Amino acid sequence: MYSDILVPTDGSDASAAALDHALSLASQYGARVHGLYVVDWEPYGLVEEGKSILVDTLHSEGATAVASVEEAAGSAGVDARTSVVEGDVHRQIVDYVDEEGIDLIVMGTHGRRGLDRLILGSVTERVVRSSPVPVLTVRQRSSDGDGDGDGAHS
Repeated sequence: MYSDILVPTDGSDASAAALDHALSLASQYGARVHGLYVVDWEPYGLVEEGKSILVDTLHSEGATAVASVEEAAGSAGVDARTSVVEGDVHRQIVDYVDEEGIDLIVMGTHGRRGLDRLILGSVTERVVRSSPVPVLTVRQRSSDGDGDGDGAHS
């Protein structure tokens, strides 16, 4: 049913929860997992000097985030491919789907706290609306253990 599953990641706990779901599905279907981190400096509105520092930092964060995907996939015995790209996050995700023949996107409903959390939440909504393939959204389990957020919604 699925041969290539995309997990957009920002390195957050919500992305890790989505990765757990994606790895479970990949194991069940013998699929490959794709970890994708998108460097998007536009929301920060920086001048050229600040932009290069931020882009370098975001690329470093991206490398760490996709390395986590690769490591988790290896531990689960799942084939993985990772990529760090630049651009508008939701557009890059949808473009990656088209370019790589992705069958399913599994992503967290929200990313990191603060501004990043709001940005990824809106990204998830945009991906759900524009994706040519099914999108499984996964909420992060709450830290107080009440179970809220451990379900998946599409």
